[in-house]
Amino acid sequence: MVKCFVKTSSRLEIIKNLETLQESGKVKDVVWIDMLRPTRAEVRTVEEMFDIHFPTKQESEEIEISSRYWEEDNRLEINSYFLISNDKTPYNETVSFILQSKILFSIRYKELETFKELSKRFLTSPKEFSNGFDIFYQILDIRIDADADAIESLSKEIVKLRRHVFTDYTNDDEEILEKIAASEDLNMKIRENLTDKQRILTSLLKSNVNKIATDDVVIMLKDIKSLIEHTDFNFDRLDYLQSIFVGMLSIEQNKAIKIFTIVNVIFLPPTLIASIYGMNFDFMPELHFKYGYLLAIGLMILSSVTPLYIFKKKGWM
Repeated sequence: MVKCFVKTSSRLEIIKNLETLQESGKVKDVVWIDMLRPTRAEVRTVEEMFDIHFPTKQESEEIEISSRYWEEDNRLEINSYFLISNDKTPYNETVSFILQSKILFSIRYKELETFKELSKRFLTSPKEFSNGFDIFYQILDIRIDADADAIESLSKEIVKLRRHVFTDYTNDDEEILEKIAASEDLNMKIRENLTDKQRILTSLLKSNVNKIATDDVVIMLKDIKSLIEHTDFNFDRLDYLQSIFVGMLSIEQNKAIKIFTIVNVIFLPPTLIASIYGMNFDFMPELHFKYGYLLAIGLMILSSVTPLYIFKKKGWM
């Protein structure tokens, strides 16, 4: 699907068909071409209309810095991460942008709330978007706000998890460890996302292609820096929480071992006595003793009660 955003001095128009765009004669008024899961034919048509070349999906997902940001003459090629956190396993989806002749071209293969939000802003406040650079800065600004919301939501989840560990702990060890691991994974994805935006904005600040909206870029960089610091704080909190949880597990295990140790100490002397008097040797003086059975039972009871008394007196129970 291809959306063509056309802006003239009098009106704003969204054209959802490339043939209609060609027939309207408004190709020169295009400020943004947004392609969602485009077919090869659609990509080829846009390339021919605007004399441009788009990277393949595999090329856009390369992690080398030179593949994430490329600048030449009047063209900027940018591959940026967009966090997908509504799935069970969050991940960073790569979106490709090309800025050429003040027109923004975007290629993506997932529905993203950022683009829906931008479309609303574009329709309600068209005067704020004079060219593709303004649109691209707004996309980054919306995405940074979304990352801030994701960090805030994650921070609340960490607080809930901490409260659960300290107050509602009910031996659901695997579940708690899975939640801690999932929170660390999401926090790592958010940090990767922010670092990627930071690198892009830093490069744009030094770019010779466009010098507009420099103040906005500086503000966004400050926001990203503060958000990265918050992700570091979340990492520290998760590490601390994991250490506390492992410590609590050790305490619980020590309690169980302590119980088994006490039981062993209590039953070991009676077992020894029963074993001795259970032997079948011919010479056993107590064998024909009239009160031998009662004596053995008494010794076993005494040997069981004595350790309990000693442990209780020393505060070990």
